[in-house]
Amino acid sequence: MLVILAFIILFHIISAILLFIATIHNAWWFTTNGNFYTDLWHICNITCEEIPKSATSDAGYLQTVQATMILATMLCCVDLFVFILQLFRLKQGERFVFTAVIQLLSALCVLIAVLVYMAERKSFQNPNIWEGNYGYSFVLAWVAFPMTFISGIMYLVLRKRK
Repeated sequence: MLVILAFIILFHIISAILLFIATIHNAWWFTTNGNFYTDLWHICNITCEEIPKSATSDAGYLQTVQATMILATMLCCVDLFVFILQLFRLKQGERFVFTAVIQLLSALCVLIAVLVYMAERKSFQNPNIWEGNYGYSFVLAWVAFPMTFISGIMYLVLRKRK
């Protein structure tokens, strides 16, 4: 039982780290016609500057991606503390349902963020950087989705034992 518990906690911590890196680092999009790369807050070449009009209503999709990634990261971190609290508070045989719900909400937020970014990135990116490829932070967000989802399912199935 202790090995399973250690594996679940490690899996959860790795998910949180992936979410932090995907949210913070500036590698969501790389251009093919130059050295530009963007994240959720900046567009960078040699120096970084804010994404133009990112604080206006024209960038509503970008703000959706920003908010859902931040929310997913926060939910994942809070969920680890909720799990540890429930580990000591639940009676024997009960399930970690509250922990599972929070983790599944985190997975849903990640899914919403990456899907909105895929579908609507041209609405908030400059036309001169439309040609390019998704960066590794975007890929890490996609990897974090199944990890948080599987983690949520594990919490749902898991029962407290002696």
